[in-house]
Amino acid sequence: MKERQGKHIFLSYLYQYRGTAAMFAIYAGIYAWIFRLYDLETEAVLYAAGLCILLTVIVLPVHYFLYRQKHGKRCAYLKQVEVMSDKLPEPQTLAEADYQEMIQRLQKVYKDELTAWQKERQEHMDYYTTWVHQIKTPISVMRMTLQTEDTKENCELLAELFRIEQYVEMVLNYLRLGSEDSDFVFQEYSLDGIIRQAVHKYAGQFVRRRIRLLYEPVDIQVLTDEKWLLFIIEQILSNAVKYTPQGTVRICVTGDLVLQIADTGIGIAPEDLPRIFEKGFTGYNGRSDKKSTGLGLYLCRMAADRLSHRISVESAVGEGTVFSIHLHRDQLELL
Repeated sequence: MKERQGKHIFLSYLYQYRGTAAMFAIYAGIYAWIFRLYDLETEAVLYAAGLCILLTVIVLPVHYFLYRQKHGKRCAYLKQVEVMSDKLPEPQTLAEADYQEMIQRLQKVYKDELTAWQKERQEHMDYYTTWVHQIKTPISVMRMTLQTEDTKENCELLAELFRIEQYVEMVLNYLRLGSEDSDFVFQEYSLDGIIRQAVHKYAGQFVRRRIRLLYEPVDIQVLTDEKWLLFIIEQILSNAVKYTPQGTVRICVTGDLVLQIADTGIGIAPEDLPRIFEKGFTGYNGRSDKKSTGLGLYLCRMAADRLSHRISVESAVGEGTVFSIHLHRDQLELL
């Protein structure tokens, strides 16, 4: 690797000074032609040429060494350009000074654009946050109104209202995950407590769809963020309920700390599996459902990456789907 890099630098050096070498050759040709016109002694010409060659042999390696040294300094600056952009090396030529002036002006434009973008994004975040909290009030009123009578129509409306609540929360979580600000709180949590919260939230949906839930409590502590791991589990349970017309949903934890959520639903087509975590991808099931946004699993992958958890999926059409959340973390040793 170093040999290839050194060869690249040498070739770049020759290319950069090709004009100087060409002019030197032209001057040498002019002198040789003049000497020949005046019939100067060959010994004198060779002596002058030898001195020039000797001087070149001495100066050229030194010049090339300085060239490589400057290149190394520039590479060092490049590795830390984000924090050292205001401490560029002193320009040695007018061209270097011009380039540095361009860099500084572009940096100012970039900072101004970044500040404006951050301000606009924060305004959007504030607006949607306010909107989410405001929309929860009429949702709560509608829920209380529908719960006054236990009719089939009201149960259907409550189920749709539950979906609305999910979409409202998804908007806020989408903005939070895309933000540079972090509200993650990492500590040891009871995995059983997190799972129970998700199961309790979707209990009504399981009863309504007559889906059997299989889950045995586990006494396991995991290092994670409770809110975001709960969000991942809820999204997977939401898909399980949506795409399981009848059957069971099983939640278990393997010995190597992998949380598995398996359903006996319609499954995922093999050609869709590699893309289900892509933003906006709905696949065959989503297109047939007509209500899929293609954001749920995308947000799950984003949240899992932030938590340093790995999420994977296995599925077979007509047999069901198994989502696996790998919660194992390598133990860190303090030196």
